[in-house]
Amino acid sequence: MTELKRILLAEDNPKDVELTLTALDEHHLANEVVVVNDGAEALDYLYCRGKFTMRRGGHPAVVLLDIKMPKVDGLEVLRAIKKDDNLKMIPVVILTSSREEKDLVESYKLGVNAYVVKPVDFQQFIGAVKELGAFWALINEPPPGSIGKVK
Repeated sequence: MTELKRILLAEDNPKDVELTLTALDEHHLANEVVVVNDGAEALDYLYCRGKFTMRRGGHPAVVLLDIKMPKVDGLEVLRAIKKDDNLKMIPVVILTSSREEKDLVESYKLGVNAYVVKPVDFQQFIGAVKELGAFWALINEPPPGSIGKVK
């Protein structure tokens, strides 16, 4: 059986967090989903600093990243991840309500692995998250040593 992995969810909308967690839990797609509410917390988690200084080591199987977040936006988080040799192999999926072409283009320029616009419909949202979780946490084969490695 495939080992379930950790997912980092960076999302500031409590309703979207709840829906995402429900979809992942309903389909048993991760051992653990770590939720952070802004970009600064996402970076703290990845760099094991702040309230995450003592966290269990290892990188998540995937980062589900909203763009429009307080403190540090998702594009800045993506930029930091893809510039860091220790983090750049972590798959990042933008999961956003933004349909702005500039956000889409900038995300791909920065090295995002996928860009998904959140469906408005509840069932479509649940389905989209289920498919994302299944692909990145169960099906995708990460590069050797990319999961579980921390500075």
